[in-house]
Amino acid sequence: MSDEEYMRLALSLAKKGRETTSPNPMVGAVIVKNNKIVGKGYHKKAGLPHAEIIAINDAKEEAKGATLYVNLEPCVHFGKTPPCTEAIINAGIKSVIMAMCDPNPQVSGKGAQRLKDAGINVKIGILEEEAKKLNEAFIVYMEKSRPFFIMKAAISLDGKIATKTCDSKWISNEQSRRYTNKLRASVDAIMVGINTVITDNPMLIPKMIKVKKYPLRVILDSKLRLPLSCDIVKTAEKYKTLVFTSDDSRPDKEARLTSLGIEVVKCPKDENGRVSLKYVKNELYKREIMTVLVEGGGELNGGLLKEGLIDKFILFYAPIFIGGKSALNLIGGKGVDFLKDAYKLKIDGMKKFKEDICLEGYVHRDY
Repeated sequence: MSDEEYMRLALSLAKKGRETTSPNPMVGAVIVKNNKIVGKGYHKKAGLPHAEIIAINDAKEEAKGATLYVNLEPCVHFGKTPPCTEAIINAGIKSVIMAMCDPNPQVSGKGAQRLKDAGINVKIGILEEEAKKLNEAFIVYMEKSRPFFIMKAAISLDGKIATKTCDSKWISNEQSRRYTNKLRASVDAIMVGINTVITDNPMLIPKMIKVKKYPLRVILDSKLRLPLSCDIVKTAEKYKTLVFTSDDSRPDKEARLTSLGIEVVKCPKDENGRVSLKYVKNELYKREIMTVLVEGGGELNGGLLKEGLIDKFILFYAPIFIGGKSALNLIGGKGVDFLKDAYKLKIDGMKKFKEDICLEGYVHRDY
């Protein structure tokens, strides 16, 4: 097997931790000696051993003189676990081939240098683009000190997310919704605005599939209009829920929601009197929320775009026209005045779910 094939195996191992490693990155490791795989492993959860340690333990004595393939630079600092670089050195590994440097400033370049200083051959850049895409959320989380925001929506071919009567169930088909539930299971939080809660009464949890963890439910509700009868409130003791509201919202309603198991966070308003998105993203970052799936309406989508907070989009296009000036659009707000100011997107992939077309891509991608 080639270096690329061994690294591809490391990447496939890393993906096994997709639902459980946050706020840590997904990492897989493969140890090869005399063209034979002698050890492998992946990081399962923050606080548990890293992929390199598991692979070394799997290889045992065979690790001496072997080559380690890992999709991310080994850590050199003490966090919840000891540095992987020291374990690699102590195991007698001869060469380390890594896909990319760690964007964490505590590690970036330092892990590779520590290995070089110990006489280990180091090679960086094998399948680097694939490795960066796998841990795209971790990169943003480390480099921008905020969560990675994914805008997801089901829309008609004329760009509507609901009719003029706010009817939106169901624009996309069952296969698309099943894929959406896989997305929900892979993120740390799902975020909507209060209008979506009032109109759709969503649960904001993965359904139709088995999950390893449930995401945090985040609602932006400046006037604390969250209905006590909605499904989110009814299930608050089972699924963790966070409501951001303005600092002058009703204290009696806050007390009631708190008694029902919902955490209420007061925050400043923006120039439009809504919850400050800057405050929200900073608060979520402090809580180690690395990925946020945005399933709100046009106003929330427009606000996040304006703040430069949409990193990725996943759009399910159904082969229908809805029409009507009053029907709800994917992007709300004032919009741009001139085409030169339009948001630039990069289409990265397309899937088909029966008659639905799913487009995935990026906004403001600069890494």
